[in-house]
Amino acid sequence: MAETGTQTPRERYRTQVRAEIKEHAWEQIATTGTSALSLNAIAKQMGMSGPALYRYYANRDELITELIRDAYRSLADALRSASAAGADLAVLAHAVRGWALEDPQRYLLIYGTPVPGYHAPDDITAISSEIMAMLLDAGSTAPRERPATPFDIHLERHRDWAGGHPASPAVLQQALSFWTRLHGVLSLELAGHFTGMGFDPALLFAAELDDLLTR
Repeated sequence: MAETGTQTPRERYRTQVRAEIKEHAWEQIATTGTSALSLNAIAKQMGMSGPALYRYYANRDELITELIRDAYRSLADALRSASAAGADLAVLAHAVRGWALEDPQRYLLIYGTPVPGYHAPDDITAISSEIMAMLLDAGSTAPRERPATPFDIHLERHRDWAGGHPASPAVLQQALSFWTRLHGVLSLELAGHFTGMGFDPALLFAAELDDLLTR
């Protein structure tokens, strides 16, 4: 019988075990990568049998989905906190970078190389759409005055990805450029491709952001 307004002891235990499984999964991903994620290896670390662990996550894809869902929600929360204070695109950009540097594996899971054979469920797509909506909101507060480009015209007819947001084509293009270029810099930085090149990745990130916002 459930306790009023709270979890039962069994439900609390299940929540704790699922959280511990995720912790081991993140450690494994950091060591061997997402493609090598093994529920049986996690079960062994936790002193459980494989079948016992499968009572908490039915398969590898279910566990990956939970990790991706947590990562997207964490990023959405970070941007929502910044947006609550009336953040512009520059503040949101630095919020994304701060979030990524805090836990690179979490960032690379959702923006790195796709996991072979894995397909994310619709609710994860919805969370990523929330993130894009916040970027479009921030861009819409400072309308861009410039001649229309061929891509603007193209976006007017191909804007389903914007989830019905009323942003102008120029703002849509700015959001896409923002998202692709800054993620490009972040992905290279977190994957270690700037190591040994002798420059500060933070300054490169800032320079790319300045260029995006002043074009």
